[in-house]
Amino acid sequence: MYLSKHLTLKEVIKSDTAVRNGISNMPNDEQLENLKLVATEVFQRVRDFFGVPIKVSSGFRSEALNKLIKGSKTSDHMKGCALDLDVDGYTYITNVAIFNYIKDNLDFKQLIWEFGDDENPDWVHVAYQKGNNDKEILRAIRKGGKTIYIPYEE
Repeated sequence: MYLSKHLTLKEVIKSDTAVRNGISNMPNDEQLENLKLVATEVFQRVRDFFGVPIKVSSGFRSEALNKLIKGSKTSDHMKGCALDLDVDGYTYITNVAIFNYIKDNLDFKQLIWEFGDDENPDWVHVAYQKGNNDKEILRAIRKGGKTIYIPYEE
């Protein structure tokens, strides 16, 4: 099943952790509709702009999977509203190019520069939710062994 022209449901629900632990990672109807929105409104627009394959390193997470990996209890991944994009080493496009394109051109609920350094994030988290796209931009850093989110500064 395709969520958008270049993104399948299989890519978005893929989780080696879920498979290893016998956890279902299938979205319900509402979550599936949310996945279609983030796929068409963000992923596909990024894919069309750059014209290269875009890797989804993390997509939908069932509640059980999210708990197992110690994800945020309010994660947009569980709602089907978020994707983590990572193109470094996969194409000639960089994660910072993806981040900046989304920041400057698309609607989104949340955009996070995930770790990395001042030049390039390790991956880009983006959430899209119909009627709730207030364009929050954050940066994830590790401090004292914990992940904290700070406002993104250019």
